[in-house]
Amino acid sequence: MIAPPAATETKRLKVLWQYEVLDTVPEEVFDDLTELAATICEAPMALISLVDENRQWFKSKIGLTISETSRGHSFCAYAITQPGLFIVPDATLDPRFASSPMVVSEPKIRFYAGAPLITPDGHALGTLCVLDKVARQLGPNQREALRILAHHVVSQLELRRRSRELNNARQKNRHLQHQLSQLRAELAAAHDQLAKRAPRVCPQSPGRRKKRGQT
Repeated sequence: MIAPPAATETKRLKVLWQYEVLDTVPEEVFDDLTELAATICEAPMALISLVDENRQWFKSKIGLTISETSRGHSFCAYAITQPGLFIVPDATLDPRFASSPMVVSEPKIRFYAGAPLITPDGHALGTLCVLDKVARQLGPNQREALRILAHHVVSQLELRRRSRELNNARQKNRHLQHQLSQLRAELAAAHDQLAKRAPRVCPQSPGRRKKRGQT
């Protein structure tokens, strides 16, 4: 496996974790994009794969039952080091992958094509990829479609992150409003207590009482 520069990888992982998407439940919007990729590319398997520190985890999957694999056996770990599509026409002929458990045993991957999921600030979180059990290639239109769909995956990840941040901000605001209301109530109660206990500062003089007809 290609090892990216340590500083770059540390930053990439930090960005990935900020999305708080790892180990979350399936979501229809991501499954729809994965299914569309499989259909357009005529592939029996498709994944939204996020490359974590020591594993790749699948946010969405078509044609596979496993939810993650070791990063050391990952096609996607190579794909995130490149800006464009990463294509392996026949994994059995590629020394990087020929001995991979994913190739020599089930699901017996022969073909891989992955488009990196690149964030607005340039970090590759993982890939949208399609896989097949036979050696093959993608046509030009299929390649372009895979790139476009990968962009939509990133857009949905961004929307998911911003929605979570907005909800967190709203909850924090509600908490602050509650604290402010409590503080106001406490200040009002303290003011009332002071008003009841404080002596008169300027009592009326006898002269003023006489002037008003008082004795």
